[in-house]
Parts: sequence; C-alpha cells; structure tokens
Amino acid sequence: MGDMSGPHVIRGSVSLPEAELMWRFSRSSGPGGQHVNTSDSQVELRFDLARTEALPDVWKQRALERLAGRLVGGVLAVRASEHRSQWRNRETALVRMAALLAEATAPPPRPRKARKVPRGVNERRLREKKARGDTKRGRSGRDWG
Repeated sequence: MGDMSGPHVIRGSVSLPEAELMWRFSRSSGPGGQHVNTSDSQVELRFDLARTEALPDVWKQRALERLAGRLVGGVLAVRASEHRSQWRNRETALVRMAALLAEATAPPPRPRKARKVPRGVNERRLREKKARGDTKRGRSGRDWG
C-alpha cells in the first residue's frame, strides 16, 4: 500500500482534499483475533460532497446526481473493516472513496454515431439465416421412409 501522506488522486490533477476528510473509528466486526474487542479498526471516512470546493463545479454536479442514492445530507460515507489494522482499513477507505468519486465525476460517454453496416456482417447474417432455415426444413420428416 502507499504511504498515508500522499494525496489520493481522483483524476488528473484533482485529489481528495485531506482537510475535508472526516474519519471515524469504531470496533470492527472483521478479523482481529483476541485483539478485536479492544481495537478500533473499522474505519468510516466521510466527505462533504455538497460543500466541498476541491472539485470543479461540473464534476461536483455530476457526482451529486450520480451518487444521490448514497449521500446522506450531501455527505458521502465509505466504510472499511476487512483488515486487522486500522491503518490498512484507512488506506482501503481512501482508495474506495477516490474510486467512487472518479467514477461519479467521469464525463458521460460519447454518444454512439450510427454507421453503415459493413457488407461482410450483413452477408454473414444472411448466410446464418439460410443455414438455420435449412436445419429447420430438415426437421420436418416429409421425405422419410
């Protein structure tokens, strides 16, 4: 895993603003052995998407629309508890948050332009139709016996 100090890049030159990340630690239901009931290894990372200034406006609008179902009062929350160490859970949460935001802020895909169907494709389709018809014709047991 990377070092905690490095900024987690969302896309391009935009990264998660360290100052705007809110961390909460609690006891995890994940692995931990005898150590599990004493250590706060579950990590919850929250990021106020509605109020942030770190994202370009277009991105922010996009993210607010696409993540609408996940936001609670404009705040995006990510949990991680699969590792025993809090530090690794923090890393996991950061990576997850960055990935979520990267996906949510991505530009919409280009609309597909209609193009002419290539001749080969069409010919193949017609050949397959013909073959299928022949197969079916062969099934009616007229010429037997």
